[in-house]
Amino acid sequence: MSQTHIAAALRRKVHARASLRCEYCMIHEDDCFLGCEVDHIISEKHGGTTDEMNLAFCCFYCNRHKGSDLSTLGAKGRLIRLFNPRKDLWEEPFAFQALHIIGISSIGKATAKLLRFNDPARLEERAAMTRPRR
Repeated sequence: MSQTHIAAALRRKVHARASLRCEYCMIHEDDCFLGCEVDHIISEKHGGTTDEMNLAFCCFYCNRHKGSDLSTLGAKGRLIRLFNPRKDLWEEPFAFQALHIIGISSIGKATAKLLRFNDPARLEERAAMTRPRR
């Protein structure tokens, strides 16, 4: 199954809504070593549509680690849904602790683990967020 083309005007809307920050890890596009992209929150293979409410601006790492996943196994083998930037407020499941993103709810913990928010490469990238912009 091929992915539906996302029109330039729709991409611009998603970029603007996100203020050029990954909607999962909050890194700014200017600080991403590998860039950001617009992709489906719920993949087309799971019935997701190509419209503004199902698209997110995401960094390379978050997009690759999330893939088409909608959930992951949490503590005790329970299935936990992932953070959805159209339905959830970022501050509810996550918090910054220095450069680390800490999951403070089951959704936050599951998403932080699956998307590998605190891997060394991610921490190095996130450190760029604290540097002054030119």
